[in-house]
Amino acid sequence: MLTGAPSSHMSSSVSSSDRIFPPSRFGSFESPGIGASSSFSWHGADMNEYDETDLFSISWNQDYSCFAAGTSHGFHIYTCEPFKETFRRELKNGGFKFVEMLFCCNILALVGAAANSNYPPNKVLIWDDHQSRFIGEFTFRSEVHGVKLRRDRIVIVLKHKIYVHNFKDLKLLHQIETLANPRGLCCLSHHPNTFALACPGLQKGQVRVEHFGLDVTKFINAHDSEIACFTLTMDGLLLATASVKGTLIRIFNTMDGSRLQEVRRGIHSAEINSIALSPKVQWLAASSDKGTVHIFSLKVRVSGEDSITHPNSPQGPAPFHQNSSTSVDPFVSPNTGANPISLLYCMRGILPKYFSSESSFAQFHLPGNTQFIVAFGSLNSVMIVGMDGSFYRCSFDPVHGGEMVQQEYVRFVNLKKSQDKYKPVISSQ
Repeated sequence: MLTGAPSSHMSSSVSSSDRIFPPSRFGSFESPGIGASSSFSWHGADMNEYDETDLFSISWNQDYSCFAAGTSHGFHIYTCEPFKETFRRELKNGGFKFVEMLFCCNILALVGAAANSNYPPNKVLIWDDHQSRFIGEFTFRSEVHGVKLRRDRIVIVLKHKIYVHNFKDLKLLHQIETLANPRGLCCLSHHPNTFALACPGLQKGQVRVEHFGLDVTKFINAHDSEIACFTLTMDGLLLATASVKGTLIRIFNTMDGSRLQEVRRGIHSAEINSIALSPKVQWLAASSDKGTVHIFSLKVRVSGEDSITHPNSPQGPAPFHQNSSTSVDPFVSPNTGANPISLLYCMRGILPKYFSSESSFAQFHLPGNTQFIVAFGSLNSVMIVGMDGSFYRCSFDPVHGGEMVQQEYVRFVNLKKSQDKYKPVISSQ
């Protein structure tokens, strides 16, 4: 592991193809023929034929319909509803520490593991599974701590700097300086008409939000302690954060930096591994090293279904609905007829004290010695993926809350006994 401060010098190379091929759905993935790729060898998706492996990382795709697992032999891709291994690619030597999907298409970003000399941890490779070849790469003088994808951008996270590249031609568009960021914290919005990026700021407890297109930078002093985890809504208008203390999770308006709500995971310190927001921002889920996934009811709403679906739910006073046009319309391209994010309503500066530090609405208990990432599924369900190779699907009662009910459990990979010698990495959007 490289510990020196990363250099700002970076080189990239592009294959002879100067464009990204139109994404294929999983059903269109092509198995490479013999000799088609010197990098990967194809293995079928029979879950009963797994060899023992080391699990380096797990990460959701952008809409939480799939997740990727980076292993000591390559990577596996899984769909979640229904749960199924879709495909895997395996190397003759070494594996991948980071595997970032681009929704459900054929493009992935890969970062090698420390033990892999062919694909080192200071290089980002863009893999096109449709063509069965790498179509671009970025090489740095120090270790890559994370990579994020949008349909139009590639974002690479180093310890002190973030690079934003154009996806079409791989040109460097932006460089962002950050506080030391060994966790590789960075998240993006994924609405086609907005581009927001959240990353650590230059001070402890601070989150920087870049609204590209608007040329707006907002620094949010989210916590007194170091930031441990955060996530954005799909449109980038809301930010949820947690510090290394792990007791409080806060939700902010990214346009003006105002705090909208605060919820309490517990009174004792914990490491929060992931935070997820439901698609209509009615619920927040958080996982921690205490072995409990907590669901919180949010007072920030979108208009429509979620605001009326559960009128008897113990939500407290009705949320204040502000016309969103003053703060949201600039995000939306005037050339598009669709304006879904203009439906968002936020409370601004009206939070009474009894809204602060609310306890969780529903809970699910897990083994406490494993890292988990969470995401919302359909029909009031939560999906949980663990670094122990486990997948859970649980349901919660949207009216009464309480203990969640386990609906599904799958052991998706068998781990080697030597797993403990590797430091696992988990990533959420």
